[in-house]
Amino acid sequence: MISQAFIIQQSKVLMVQQHVERGDIVWNFPGGGMEDGETPEQACIREVKEETGYDVSIVKKLFSNEKKYTFLAEVIGGEMRIDKTNPDNEDLVDVRWVGLGEQAYWDAYTRPILDVYKEYAKQNMHF
Repeated sequence: MISQAFIIQQSKVLMVQQHVERGDIVWNFPGGGMEDGETPEQACIREVKEETGYDVSIVKKLFSNEKKYTFLAEVIGGEMRIDKTNPDNEDLVDVRWVGLGEQAYWDAYTRPILDVYKEYAKQNMHF
């Protein structure tokens, strides 16, 4: 199972550029495989720290299916960096904050999660 984070600040989403199994280089949300004994939430927090340098807390589960959990999370500390000394980060190319309207970063895997977030945000706006 994969556990990943959707982290948004000032209309930008934290994304990592990485090599994927199908051979492409894509932009994705920070996350990765769950380790033995980890909850999806624990895996998400650990993976975000490993891949981006940020400490996060989970706000809520946005989406899940038989392969993947996606959590809405917020940055609570750390600073953006890729730790190339971690062998688990060999597939990472870049990490950056991506604007919601920057279409080149969104694909068939990430756009549906963006849509779920937009629906959640619309339902939870407080005036």
